[in-house]
Amino acid sequence: MKRSMLMLALLAALGLSACEKPTVINMPAPAPGPAGPQGATGETGSTGSTGDTGSTGYTGSTGATSATGGQGMTGDKGSTGATGKTGNTVIVVPPAEPSR
Repeated sequence: MKRSMLMLALLAALGLSACEKPTVINMPAPAPGPAGPQGATGETGSTGSTGDTGSTGYTGSTGATSATGGQGMTGDKGSTGATGKTGNTVIVVPPAEPSR
């Protein structure tokens, strides 16, 4: 049984490979004729939609330090103070240091 199946498979392969295969010939496409007159200009297209807004830019760097300003003007002289009260003068004497 094994040999008969093997022989049948070999015979089928030989029979199928011996068939004649038709040859396909590709014909070139015909050349186009002369060009016709130019057509009329087309209408202008519609306006496109607005694009997205760009992202926020980076913060700039700190500017350079400027020169020091000039000295300000002298202020006005203050008014004279009020006269103090007359009375007894108290003199405070610190105590003497103890001897060692």
